[in-house]
Amino acid sequence: MAGESFRFLHASDFHLECPLADFEDIPEHLAESMVKAPRDAVQSIFDAAVADNIDFVVLSGDLLKPDAVGPYGLSQLLEGFECLMEMGKSVFLYKCLLDYPSRWPADLPLPDNVTVFSQSDSQIFPVHRNGRSICRVVGRSCDGNRALQLSSFALPDSELFTVGVAYGEVQQESLSKVGCDYWALGGRHQPTMVEQRNGYAALYPGTPQGRSLHELGHHGYQVIDVNSEGSIRVQGHVVDTYRYCRVLFDDQDLATMGSVENLIGEKIYRLHNEHGSRHLLIAWEYQADASTMGVIQNPDRLLQWARSEYGVGEPAAWSLSITIRPPDRYPESWREEETVLGDFLRSSSKYRENGHQEVDLRSMICDLDGVNPALIESLTDLSEPEFKDTLQRATCVGTELLRGGPSTQGRSQE
Repeated sequence: MAGESFRFLHASDFHLECPLADFEDIPEHLAESMVKAPRDAVQSIFDAAVADNIDFVVLSGDLLKPDAVGPYGLSQLLEGFECLMEMGKSVFLYKCLLDYPSRWPADLPLPDNVTVFSQSDSQIFPVHRNGRSICRVVGRSCDGNRALQLSSFALPDSELFTVGVAYGEVQQESLSKVGCDYWALGGRHQPTMVEQRNGYAALYPGTPQGRSLHELGHHGYQVIDVNSEGSIRVQGHVVDTYRYCRVLFDDQDLATMGSVENLIGEKIYRLHNEHGSRHLLIAWEYQADASTMGVIQNPDRLLQWARSEYGVGEPAAWSLSITIRPPDRYPESWREEETVLGDFLRSSSKYRENGHQEVDLRSMICDLDGVNPALIESLTDLSEPEFKDTLQRATCVGTELLRGGPSTQGRSQE
């Protein structure tokens, strides 16, 4: 394949209607920048598309939910499109589950430079520069299906570099059979390279701003350079201003640092070095050992200390939670004791072996006085993982009490 070199920007999953999540209490000094974070990330993408010698832009779905985003989100998107139109740059827009054409306000027409793929058939559009075709873009907007229907992509042979635009879960081995040189995918919030080799690539750019502990790490967009021989270079660019982190530590980490306060300080120092000027939103998880379950006796107090010590800086490192993971196992000698503790651990092991289908947690507490009805109801339909987690935590609390350790004080973060 021989042609002209060009460059395009690939982004997706703006979700302008969604705020940052996983907060019990939103810190007042960060509230305004948290609200703006998703919009700032999207604005950085539009700014880059204007400034960075981009020939065209591909947006592969889930930009916003029109009936939930409000006027600010709609106007930001339209202003970004109009700015690109003034620069003579085309936008290829894939509409899917959130931004269905039927949900788009009829009195807000999209600018002429925005091409929206049909929902009924795949469409092929050539991209022109200085009167010459530099590539072609093919796509079909979502018809409500989360799985990508590759059978709808019928491509005639062409010497032009082909960009396929799609949304949803894909079978990697099927992508290369369609005839696209680059697949601009959407529908995953984490940046994911599905495949890259000489002259071929497929990837999800992810959402520009992570919004929860399910969206850890960096977020941004991709710039794809294609040379005259059709070779591809993919460059990731980060635009997030808040970054979610999950930090797991255990007794060995605590022994090395001397105290949990020292450990938190050291971990935050390293996270700042790793993530630069971005605000950090951190979930701490301590993996307890059976012999040291009470080493963190008051996680609520520790959480407030971490927030006051490190959560007010610039950039801030705000601690979302401190969770104590119960031990996976207990010493065999404890189970063999002819004591109440031994009976308790043997019963717990039996419940774990029998599985949640044979254990009715609801019936064990429904006759107790003062129990919140909502708690009883929540135990009615536990899944296997939920049952295992509940049993582990109950075993941890019961073991602490029977061994004379700390009670459930300060365990609200669990």
